[in-house]
Amino acid sequence: MQKAVIMLVEGRRAGQFTAVPAFEKTKHTLKLYHTGSAAIAALNQNQCTPNLIIFNAATMRTSGARTCRRLKRVNPKLSIIHVRAADKPEDKTAEADAYLEQPFTPRKLLNRVKDLLPVDHANEEVVQYGHIALYLTKKSVEIAGKGESRLTPKLTHLLEQFLRHPHRVLTRRELMQSVWKTDYIGDTRTLDVHIRWVREFIEEN
Repeated sequence: MQKAVIMLVEGRRAGQFTAVPAFEKTKHTLKLYHTGSAAIAALNQNQCTPNLIIFNAATMRTSGARTCRRLKRVNPKLSIIHVRAADKPEDKTAEADAYLEQPFTPRKLLNRVKDLLPVDHANEEVVQYGHIALYLTKKSVEIAGKGESRLTPKLTHLLEQFLRHPHRVLTRRELMQSVWKTDYIGDTRTLDVHIRWVREFIEEN
C-alpha cells in the first residue's frame, strides 16, 4: 500500500472504536483531530494537506453528515470515509465517498483506504473527449492547458458519465442510478453540487 497522509477526525469518548491502531503497521502518516472544527481549521490554514479523510462519527456528538458536508466544502477533491455507529443509520450524506458501519475489522478499513487513494497504474484506463482526459484508476482529470487535478470517486464517476455520453442529455434519475446507486430523486441538491464541482474542473472560467 502506498504512503499517504490520512486526516483522522475522531472524538475522545471512552469505550468507542478508534481507528488509530489500524495504521500502526502501515507507512501512512496519521494526523489526528478531535473535532470537526479543528480539522476544518487545519485544512483552511494548510496545516494539514491529506490524501484522504476518515471521519469517525461514532465518537462524536455532532452530526456526521453535517461535518462531512463542511469538510467537502473546504476541499471537494478529498475523499471521505464516514465511520458511523450501527444504531445511527440515518447519519448519512452523499458527500462521503465510502461508509463503514461498526463493527468492522482494521483490515476492512485499510482496504477501503486503499480503494480510495489515488494510484499510479501502468494500464490506466483513460476516457477522453476533446481536451479532457479522465484517468479512472488514478481518479484524476487532465485538461489541456490546465494540468491534472485529483477527483473524488463520485466526481470521477459523474464526469465519466458525461464523457462517455457527450451527445446525450442524461436525466437526473440516470445520474443518481449510475453514480449514487439509488433510484431516489426526491432531493437532488447533492447532484447539483457535484455537477457544479465538475464544471469548475473542466471549464475555463
